[in-house]
Amino acid sequence: MDAVEKANAATQKKWAKDAKIGEGMYAVVYKGREVAAGRPVAIKKIKVGQFKDGLDMSAIREVKYLRELKHPNIIELLDVFSSKTNLNLVLEFLDTDLELVIRDRSLVFLPADIKAWIAMTFRGLEFCHRNWILHRDLKPNNLLISADGQLKLADFGLARDFADPGYKMTCQVITRWYRPPELFFGCRYYSTAVDIWSVGCIFAELMLRTPYLPGESDLDQLKTTFRALGTPTEEEWPGHTKLPDYISVGQFPRTPLRDLFTAATADCLNLLSKCFTYDPKKRISAKDALNHPYFFALPYPSHPSKLPKPAKKSSPLEEMDGNVDLSGPGPTVKANPPNKLKRKLSSGEGDTRSIARKLDFTQKSPE
Repeated sequence: MDAVEKANAATQKKWAKDAKIGEGMYAVVYKGREVAAGRPVAIKKIKVGQFKDGLDMSAIREVKYLRELKHPNIIELLDVFSSKTNLNLVLEFLDTDLELVIRDRSLVFLPADIKAWIAMTFRGLEFCHRNWILHRDLKPNNLLISADGQLKLADFGLARDFADPGYKMTCQVITRWYRPPELFFGCRYYSTAVDIWSVGCIFAELMLRTPYLPGESDLDQLKTTFRALGTPTEEEWPGHTKLPDYISVGQFPRTPLRDLFTAATADCLNLLSKCFTYDPKKRISAKDALNHPYFFALPYPSHPSKLPKPAKKSSPLEEMDGNVDLSGPGPTVKANPPNKLKRKLSSGEGDTRSIARKLDFTQKSPE
């Protein structure tokens, strides 16, 4: 056994797998522990043998970027080891995710709670962007939450660096409901603004307790977006009609955000509108978002330990294969949102797609 094999064997002995908590086509996730200290961990076992080039590209990306990104609001990669035809990622164990929090109708959100979750999302994202990394798949179930309430960005299988502004990138990234219009129009040169749009969708979803822009197809996604935010003009988004896959989906008037988000403050709506700016060059940055008056006005963000938690815990990284489609030459986003996101409207919510619920923070959410 050479030195590398010895080091790998020693690393493997540090961690024990206790129980399988999820399985996909490309990976299995176990709840495990550190043998010496008993600390709980999640061990993501990626099956290596079935890929043309030997190893799943999304796994390489996840290891590469999580090794570089150490931040309280980004999931921590603790270790990596191989075993036979598998690559094992040892990750910190996190109790639940933001999607489960949003869906738990027994929980009541205060404006300060929403402010805290969005602040932590922007903090983690600002650190990614400061280190020249795009996440490219932000959505509520990729925002995991620890036992002490800290929100952490997870699933970096579609992440990539963007240091070279002239480098073409795929537009087939980000789950449909959280994907900005420029990617539907085939934009191949983009930057941090694509992640900011996703945060805007999550921000709106936290207030509505239902996805804000749930398109049924790529074309319907554009229509849903333009119905909600108005069809962009050449003046507000110069050059968008020249993008490779531009298609006209109709002229829709802009509806004031205040008409839907009736209980939100002026600062809240201002920040939300800056996330939904059509021109990517004018969309707010994560750094500027963190300095926005919204975060410095009353009520101040709730302390993470005081945030609502769902009664039902999720398995961390329950969707092992995440949102990555590995059938092509490189990893891209799957055609449809994950099935767990395609939830049916409960009875009494049949009109929410055309007339979304208005907000009232004074009442308990309906069951």
